[in-house]
Amino acid sequence: MKDLDKFLNRIDLPKGTPESGALLVAEPFLRESYFNHAVIYIVDYGQGETTMGIVMNKTTNYLLSDLLNSVTRREPIPVYCGGPLSGDRLYFIHRLGDIIPGAKHIADGLYIGGDFDKMIDYVNAGYPLDGLVRFCLGYSGWDIGQLDDELKNNVWAVTRMTNPDTILQGSEDGYWHGHVRTLGSTYRGWLYHPQYPSLN
Repeated sequence: MKDLDKFLNRIDLPKGTPESGALLVAEPFLRESYFNHAVIYIVDYGQGETTMGIVMNKTTNYLLSDLLNSVTRREPIPVYCGGPLSGDRLYFIHRLGDIIPGAKHIADGLYIGGDFDKMIDYVNAGYPLDGLVRFCLGYSGWDIGQLDDELKNNVWAVTRMTNPDTILQGSEDGYWHGHVRTLGSTYRGWLYHPQYPSLN
């Protein structure tokens, strides 16, 4: 029984190195609603600086047309919850590069922001969105040293994208499980913990 408990809750996990473009995969016991089974894309990180990230896999009940009257596209476009900070502000992660002037390149062909009107023009023109653009309300942030402390306590696993083509596809618990599997056998115990233990 002790061996099983050690396997499921092992504390000697390898420590990854956070950087812009890396992913934070939440440990399975993190119950805070924004971060329960969350995968966060690190947008901005530097030693001795604050950190910004966007939760990639938490959906909201909103569609983009609910939030913006300027959206005329009939296809429903989901809006995700990027985190608990600035929840009234809309962010967008995308792979469109220079198609959206002013976009900031993060890493591996992913960008954040840019000319918002140009993005809405792109949306309304009916161009592809799946796997290319993700809209999020709010963001996640850490004070100086806060993320490093959480990593020491195994709150997050740090990994890189295995395939940038799929980072903007999928959602919710399936998204989290997929990224846990890419962490390798050391993290296999995380897969055995239900997202909501009280429902079992």
